[in-house]
Amino acid sequence: MAFRIIASQCTQCGACEFECPSGAIKFKGEAYVIDPNKCTECKGAFELQQCAYVCPVPKTCVPVPA
Repeated sequence: MAFRIIASQCTQCGACEFECPSGAIKFKGEAYVIDPNKCTECKGAFELQQCAYVCPVPKTCVPVPA
C-alpha cells in the first residue's frame, strides 16, 4: 500500500516533499504527487507516515484505498 495526496486539499507548502525518506513526493504541474512505486509508508525510517504527520491540512495525505 502507498499514500496519496488529495490535490484539492493540498496547500502546496512542500513540507511533505522534504520529509519523505524515500523521495517519493514531487511537485508536478500544480500539485504534489506521491509515486506509489517509491512510497514505503516510511517503514524502517519512522513510526508514522511523515507526509501525513507534517501536513498542516488534516486528511490530505492518506492511504491509497485497497
